[in-house]
Amino acid sequence: MNEAQHQSLLGAIAISSGLAGLGNITPQQRSDAFASLEQFKTYPGRMAACVDMIGSNSLQISGVVNTPLDVTVSGKLFALSVIQEFLKVGYNNLSESDRGQLRSSIVAAARQLAIPMGVPSIKMNDSTRILAVKIAALLADLALREFPQRWQTFVSDLFSPFSNGGIWCEAGADAGGNTIGVKICLECLKLITEDCTDSDYNARISTTRRNDILLGLNEMSTQILPSLFELLSKQFGDVGTAKTTLQAMHQYLASNGRSVAQLTPDEQAHYKEKIDRRDAAGGIVADVLGTLEKFCQSMPLDWMFKVENGIDFVAALLHLLREDVANIQVLSVSCLQQLSMRKLDQNQWFRLVASIPPALFEASNAAAQRANERGFLPNSIEMLVEQLEFHRSLSKMGSTLVSAHLAHITSDKDISSGRGAKFDAVLNYLRFLSEMMSHPSGVICGAQINTWVGLLRDPAIVRTTVLRPHLGNVLTGYMNHIVKVRWEDVWDQDHPYSALIEASWDDDEEYNEWLGNLRSKSSQLFRSIGNTEPEIAVTIIHSKICALLNAHCNGEPRDQLNPENNELTMKSTACLQFEGATQPLDNILHGLPSWSVDGGNYDEKRNRIRSIIRPMLSELASVIVSWNPSDVWLKFRRTTLLEALKHYWKHEPSTLPTGVDSLLLYLSAKDNPPKERLSQDVIGLRKKSGVSLVAVSKIVPNLLVPWLSPLSERAKTLLASGGLSPINEMHLYEFLSCVATAVENPLDRSSFVADVLANSIRLLESPRIQNAIQSTETLLSFMGVTQAAINPSCVTDHEFVKKVTGDFSAMFSSLNQLLSVGKRCHEAAKKRPNGGLPVQNLSPVIDDSVALNFPDEGPISINELAINDPFVPLWPKLLPTILQVLDITLRLWHPEFQATLLRDNVQRYVLAISDDEAYLATKQECSVGGVFGKGGTAGSIISGTDRRDLNLTPRWSGWFNELRNNCFQLLGLLCSQRVLYAPEISPLFPRLVSVVTNSMHLRSMEHRHFTQYLKQYIEIMMLSCPTSLYQSHLTAILGPVFEHLQLRFQYSWGPILGTGALSAESTKPLFSANSAEGARLANSDVETWLVAYYARGGLFVGDLDSVTAEAMADKARIEITRTFSDMIQSVLALKGGWALVLANKAKEEAAKRNDPLKSASGPKSRLSENGPTNADGTKRTLVQLHLDARKLLRIDKLCHFLLLENEQIAGYLVLTLIQCLEYPDAYTCRRCTRIVHRVLEAVAWVDRYTELLGYRLFSVAVKAIITEPKWMVGIEWDMINIIRDIYGRMVLGQYFVPGGQGPGLQMTRDPSNPMHFEQTKVVHKPLQGGGILLSPSDFPRRLLMEIGMSQGGIVEIEKNLVENRAAKEQKDTFRDVLRVAADRTKGQNGILERAGEEESLLHQNTRKPEVTALPEKLVTLSQEKRREEKDAVADASDGPWHGNLF
Repeated sequence: MNEAQHQSLLGAIAISSGLAGLGNITPQQRSDAFASLEQFKTYPGRMAACVDMIGSNSLQISGVVNTPLDVTVSGKLFALSVIQEFLKVGYNNLSESDRGQLRSSIVAAARQLAIPMGVPSIKMNDSTRILAVKIAALLADLALREFPQRWQTFVSDLFSPFSNGGIWCEAGADAGGNTIGVKICLECLKLITEDCTDSDYNARISTTRRNDILLGLNEMSTQILPSLFELLSKQFGDVGTAKTTLQAMHQYLASNGRSVAQLTPDEQAHYKEKIDRRDAAGGIVADVLGTLEKFCQSMPLDWMFKVENGIDFVAALLHLLREDVANIQVLSVSCLQQLSMRKLDQNQWFRLVASIPPALFEASNAAAQRANERGFLPNSIEMLVEQLEFHRSLSKMGSTLVSAHLAHITSDKDISSGRGAKFDAVLNYLRFLSEMMSHPSGVICGAQINTWVGLLRDPAIVRTTVLRPHLGNVLTGYMNHIVKVRWEDVWDQDHPYSALIEASWDDDEEYNEWLGNLRSKSSQLFRSIGNTEPEIAVTIIHSKICALLNAHCNGEPRDQLNPENNELTMKSTACLQFEGATQPLDNILHGLPSWSVDGGNYDEKRNRIRSIIRPMLSELASVIVSWNPSDVWLKFRRTTLLEALKHYWKHEPSTLPTGVDSLLLYLSAKDNPPKERLSQDVIGLRKKSGVSLVAVSKIVPNLLVPWLSPLSERAKTLLASGGLSPINEMHLYEFLSCVATAVENPLDRSSFVADVLANSIRLLESPRIQNAIQSTETLLSFMGVTQAAINPSCVTDHEFVKKVTGDFSAMFSSLNQLLSVGKRCHEAAKKRPNGGLPVQNLSPVIDDSVALNFPDEGPISINELAINDPFVPLWPKLLPTILQVLDITLRLWHPEFQATLLRDNVQRYVLAISDDEAYLATKQECSVGGVFGKGGTAGSIISGTDRRDLNLTPRWSGWFNELRNNCFQLLGLLCSQRVLYAPEISPLFPRLVSVVTNSMHLRSMEHRHFTQYLKQYIEIMMLSCPTSLYQSHLTAILGPVFEHLQLRFQYSWGPILGTGALSAESTKPLFSANSAEGARLANSDVETWLVAYYARGGLFVGDLDSVTAEAMADKARIEITRTFSDMIQSVLALKGGWALVLANKAKEEAAKRNDPLKSASGPKSRLSENGPTNADGTKRTLVQLHLDARKLLRIDKLCHFLLLENEQIAGYLVLTLIQCLEYPDAYTCRRCTRIVHRVLEAVAWVDRYTELLGYRLFSVAVKAIITEPKWMVGIEWDMINIIRDIYGRMVLGQYFVPGGQGPGLQMTRDPSNPMHFEQTKVVHKPLQGGGILLSPSDFPRRLLMEIGMSQGGIVEIEKNLVENRAAKEQKDTFRDVLRVAADRTKGQNGILERAGEEESLLHQNTRKPEVTALPEKLVTLSQEKRREEKDAVADASDGPWHGNLF
């Protein structure tokens, strides 16, 4: 490059960097400059030009009047960036001499920048700092490619003093201009360490190269670490010296009555010099700590912990905790944090535990001294704000050091015995953590909560005395911080810690999120403390509640009042305080061990603790029950406190009747003064009272049985008053039903439940309701829809709206009460001693080594079922009405009704989604405030109108949703209570089948309806049906359902996949503007209507915006597919309760294999003294063992029934599963791969499945891999495993353990027929591996030939698959085959986006790291020494066995 070209390049650099002094630059000149620079990056001689530029002392061009302009910094930065890009693409092609020359040039540029100045400046020039960072990055890139094999002088080139040929500063150099070389070295070292240790996120460096560099750094650490420690010591000393001088200056000024502002010019210069020197030295210390943090994170622990020749980095880090200049103390904590997350040995860990508290004591004294010098108190708000980041990081580090090394506490005998130096050290350390709980900022204690929960959950630690002294501080701290801060006080600066709170959280949204997380985690903490130290917990909560009642029982200080009635609001101080006390009270009482409150006789220590606790709890219950506030919000808080007492009432129910009476009284609470319409506050109080009643009744139903008669009378009085809302009525019914389930006599239970529900049943049987549900037309009239067509204004008429709303509420409330009470009774039945089984005496031994036949696995009469569940005798009376309601409701979506309703501008909204459903389709945030809040969707379906308005139109959609879902849930309850399979229901079964499998019902349901149908009824029916009734009760229902699902999915996903007759545009839902088009389609032939109907999921969204509408359509399509896959997983024992049964069985078998003393036969499930545990860690009971035995039987039988006993069910089920594998939803696809493995295990050996599995399934799996759709990234291995499973079972004669896991288990050829394989011994046991196809199929081979494989290639891969049967080897073989096919399809992208090579699994092995391994083998001096020592030992052992005996 000649001089003219050189000047042109520098000019382009100056223009692109916006250098001043160039005059007016036109856009064209700037564009030309950028183009020239881009062109230079491809210039063959660019490297030589760049090397010249970075080696030049100065780069200049001529300005507007021929004045020289300096472009040194800009020019060198550009040259360095070009060199850095060249390293990525062209460096490996350079010769050894060229590489050495380039390396020398860059090191020379670094030395040029680091030349010591005659009169060094204290402040480092900004442009110099930028250049230093850029050169450091380039040196790091070079080191990654050359060190240590090719660049053996790396350490001496960089870390030697400048006078010895390096770029490190001279010994004793002051911070500033003479330490720029230090900046380069530290940054370079930090980058190298990051790149070589962060392997999870940095794949550009090969593993071999990474290991070589780390080995080289470790070998040279004896040269690097002393320099770092010496620099750290020198610069920290300079910081201290400068601070001492500044302190003396301040004292001098103070003694003379002067301030810094009154300094003379000379004094100001001297003062500023000391500040600059302090900051410059502090900056170097901060840079060293930044590099040390990377060492602490990843390098050998000896680098930090080894004490040698006066070098002790841990001691230095602890000493630096006292220094606040340049954020040194926070950076020191960061280094300690990285160490605390490492796997420290016991000595290293105890060293930190013992050293940190004294170091923090010194740091605290230093902070107090700084505060005193500035005229502040040590704990003043100013100092707390200033040190917040230090305290936050310190709390996090301190807690991590404990939680990451709990094993060191549990394994130490001194700590377990409560004596010795180590016990004292841990005790002192935990005291430091617990004392931080008193910090006014909640983020400090929030950082520790996981640690305290972990300590309290470890039984070995709980047994020691190490926690007891600290739990009082911990409990008090968290109780104080879960009280919500009123953010308005922070904004107005009325809160005493406003500045600290604003420094802790950015805004109220972040604070509320933090508070929610803290409260969620605190529940476990409070329970654990209550269980571990009940005396401490009860004493503190008793004191807290009594103090609150003394201070706020009447709402004092009565702030934040409602101006309308002068009552407290939820933001009043008293309400916030009581809210914060509820959670600790509830969880502490819940966690109390039974011995601390019951009447048993225990050891002296427990009896003493109980004698202290019980009087306090008695007083606590009395003061809460006797408290009688007048403000609505205080009543609400009292309700929550009463609910918390339910755990105490289990053991001491003397105050229970009064508490329940108070809750019943609040059900009819009114405003003061009374209003015509209840306020939201009173409605909230009533709802909470109802919820609390139900919660109490669930815990202590047996204790309420003696008061059942007066409670029933009280309930009837409340119901007769007519003032209760439907939800309160439901709560009351639930409350009574929970109490009723505790009645011992089954007949009395059933009679009481029937009496409780008498009003609801009577209403449903009344002529008014029976006439309303006679047909769909009468139902429409009953709900005011028919009238709206004649008189549209009636939907807003006050009297009409009130009448229709009241009529619907009465009918729906009755159905809902039936559902609610039925569920409560069923839950209570499952908790009975027999677990709800219609067997009165459970055998203590279950022998699952033989086939079991359970007498209850068949039809059981209602009378027998009623012994456990008092609700079941009502079903013969209820079922006809429920079926009728469901039938006429589903009929409303038939095309003939849709054609009519969609034409009418008012009636069409019967078919619309509700505002609530639209809201669920949006991205919800906690601050939005729900559907009616800011950003909610209220009024979006019918523009400007929502269900709170006096208008029937927006209410219809919700009403029909409630009716439909209620009926589905009632049918699910019918199944789970096993009444569906009772002989008494058999006359009604044909009617049930005709309703739930009605062809037009199934076809007309929207996706959202069908999702609930599957989830709430079909799945429950399959799981609850006894094995002997599959043919009689499941066949008639599942056949039509699965056949319909296959069609529905095909039409729904067709437009998305581009396989249907409709385009992707057809997936948009129906709007008000085009509802007439929907009506026209509904009037056409059914098949045409169905195609368009399923494409949009059946959705009519009214006036909803297009974005939310499309999200709703996507949600509906995805949800129904996911629901189907989840349902099949559940019934095939791949998730849920049945999967837990298999996990338990696998756990038992594994334990049996590992313990040879266990009997190989005989009873497998005898209860031990402590009882067996589930695979998820929960305790197993005798009832669960009996239930599991029945579930195991159903798991086997149901799988066989679904796949082998009915062609309609099996064919459409498997076909639908195959289709689901190609739908662009990773959730569904991943789950369907698991299901398909179970299908292969069950039926791969059946000839009639050969074409379906060997060709259709295999082709879908292969297509999904070779087309590389972007949505499948992350689940390719699952799909390849499907391919492996099919090919192994259907071609190679191999089978696998369940799930397609493990190596292929090869079957031998049949001696009598070499063309066939021998069948597996577990062919009829899919849970043990299943079978194989005896005669190998050519379908998979044919498909491989279709994607381009030759016959010889197929023979070769089959040979490899037989010889290498390991799972990884076989899957890699298929991946290599499919990669070739995928490369042939490049450029043939379909409607879905294709994954790039960086994401694709197929091309994973073809991606090469940017920095590859060097051919030279690394041999270090340490390795040579170890080899010599080993050889010496070997030589000594080569002599005669008798040594020198002779």
